Amino acid sequence: MKTNSFFSLFVFLVIIAIGVGLAYSVYDPANPTASTVTGIAFFILALLVSSAFKIASPWEKAVVLRLGKFQGLHGPGLFMIIPIIDTIPYWIDTRVITTTFKAEKTLTKDTVPVDVDAVLFWKVVDPEKAALQVADYTGAVGWASQTALRDVIGKTELAHMLEGRDKISEILQKIIDERTEPWGITVNSVEVKDVLIPTGLQNAMSMQAQAERERQARVILGDSERQVAEKFEEAARSYINNPVALHLRAMNMLYEGLKQNSTIVLVPSSAIDSMELGNLAAVTALTMAAGKKTLEPPAT
Repeated sequence: MKTNSFFSLFVFLVIIAIGVGLAYSVYDPANPTASTVTGIAFFILALLVSSAFKIASPWEKAVVLRLGKFQGLHGPGLFMIIPIIDTIPYWIDTRVITTTFKAEKTLTKDTVPVDVDAVLFWKVVDPEKAALQVADYTGAVGWASQTALRDVIGKTELAHMLEGRDKISEILQKIIDERTEPWGITVNSVEVKDVLIPTGLQNAMSMQAQAERERQARVILGDSERQVAEKFEEAARSYINNPVALHLRAMNMLYEGLKQNSTIVLVPSSAIDSMELGNLAAVTALTMAAGKKTLEPPAT
């Protein structure tokens, strides 16, 4: 119930002031009854007239009943009612209203208990139905949303719930809108805020995700090794019919190893023969040349 506005209080004070003035003007010390009656009459008149003035905010609609029957909707702005005969049981807010609702320990289709939090955006489009068709439309919207959420959770598997929140929100909006439409209420949107699952299941899903990532890493590593082996095979085929290229490649590999490590490299004699590097003296000379080049200071 909305309280009286300052305008009604102002009207009350004005009428009281007029009544006091008239009572003072008709006051007779020999007969004070007339002034008393005048004061009481103006006091009652002030109460009735001030209660007849009502002011509704821009977003409000006042539901007026006349002797128990629906008389109409008033507002926004200033309007008047008939005191005692007319009553205003509801002031309907026509702005968009947000309602949070949740379902705790509700089983999904694959029997997993979950806690789901959601928020509903709705508004009253027909204040007459909201006032006359349902006792408490705000509470009714909340309960309708909660039961719809439990119903949707029971028909959805956990994986689909975690991946398809937008789809669940659309389904909830459709269900809740169908339930609240007879009450003159429309649902703008439904947003699923959070889906909480048991801690043990969270750990199991985390381990599963880690195992899947490790499997993918091993697959990628194996594929990389296969590609490297194919490249080595292509290089080997190109060296088969070109001994000069093989000889130069072997010399370059040996030189790079000696230059980087600056130490003695033991090369089997069979490798020397296969790479056609000459005798051991040639390899020793190559080693000394590489070491000498490494130790020489840079030219200034």
